[in-house]
Amino acid sequence: MINQIGQIMLYVDNQDEALAFWTEKVGFHHIAEENNSGGMRWMEIAPTMEGATSIVLHDKAFIAKMEPELNLGTPSLMFYTNDLDHLYESFKSKKITVGEIVSMPSGRVFNFADPEEHYFAVMERNEA
Repeated sequence: MINQIGQIMLYVDNQDEALAFWTEKVGFHHIAEENNSGGMRWMEIAPTMEGATSIVLHDKAFIAKMEPELNLGTPSLMFYTNDLDHLYESFKSKKITVGEIVSMPSGRVFNFADPEEHYFAVMERNEA
């Protein structure tokens, strides 16, 4: 039985730019980094240091050469926040591309883009 999502692989063109975006603008933590002798470099980031599902930033070109049949498309990710309005204004002030806040049957949501124009969503979800 699967009991947790461990990591999400995000394939990017510029790992350093992606790392700076996620840590400096979005506020994620830089958990780990690996650069092995085979030329494979990856960085692990997460919203918190303790037990959160992490995102691993992989070099898209390197992975494409290593695994040509692999789907390198951007996953559709939905993040949660308990203060959507504050996060929205924070992203705007950091010059992150954001969409309008939209009310959906499941809650209020907005999307945002990284520097490579990968779009992600954030939904307001109060912890019980």
